[in-house]
Amino acid sequence: MLYSSIWIEVIKTNIHQSVAIMRIKTLFIGIIVFLSTPLFSQDFQHYFDELNLKGSTTIYNLNDNSWVYTDSLDANRETLPASTFKIMNSLIILEEKAVNDENTIIQWDGKERDFYGYKMASWNKDTNLRSAFKNSTIWFYVEMTKDINRKKYKRYLKKSEYGNQVLSEKGIDFWNYGGFGVTPKNQIEFLVKLYKNELPFSKRTLEKVKEVMVSKKNEDYIFRDKTGWAKKDGIDIGWWIGYLQTIDNVYFFATRVEKNIDDKNPSFSRSRKAITINILKDLNIIKK
Repeated sequence: MLYSSIWIEVIKTNIHQSVAIMRIKTLFIGIIVFLSTPLFSQDFQHYFDELNLKGSTTIYNLNDNSWVYTDSLDANRETLPASTFKIMNSLIILEEKAVNDENTIIQWDGKERDFYGYKMASWNKDTNLRSAFKNSTIWFYVEMTKDINRKKYKRYLKKSEYGNQVLSEKGIDFWNYGGFGVTPKNQIEFLVKLYKNELPFSKRTLEKVKEVMVSKKNEDYIFRDKTGWAKKDGIDIGWWIGYLQTIDNVYFFATRVEKNIDDKNPSFSRSRKAITINILKDLNIIKK
């Protein structure tokens, strides 16, 4: 009986120790998950709701290695990149020497073009890569990429780890049509590599594209960015991606908004930047 009692006590002790160890492990795992979970705030989503739009904003803080998601599921969902692909495309065009440099003038073919019914006077004239990037001149990029085959594109996309690399679209501008897709999070990962010169392009090409991307510059910060707008499966897809370089940090962002094509929403175009700026202000990244 004595041996039985001792054995029972040993079992009880081992059980208590196992339970204690399991509790410690659970607590430890919980702490790790908490620390590795990106900052999430539902409060920011009201900016989309107020404009009757769906979408999300994703922000990456370089110094802190931290993420802000207004919608983490949307941040990992693929759609066409539209004209945000002009960042990657500009890198490829310059690297493949489709033009000598960003200032090489390409003659307009005389065909009047518009964008979903909007007259685009800036498109209907001779242009170069610098102005074509700023004005999202589709014909320029189509012309410059005609002689760059899909195998080269796939090679650059794979090395850059950009998008789903589905280039099945028969038309030249696969970034506006077809099955090619990229997520907001992947857009930022690509931009971080661009900033760090970690993409498969020469330093000369990288620096030229970074310079072309500058949209605003003052004593406090520099914006490098690109908008985009595509239509697919009855949905308008609007983008604004880029990065904000301050005196002591860099913040990368990707905002994507969506609406039904039939919905007349005058806020759609401006919302891409307006929502992003509001969130950057709320996070005290830029001054209110």
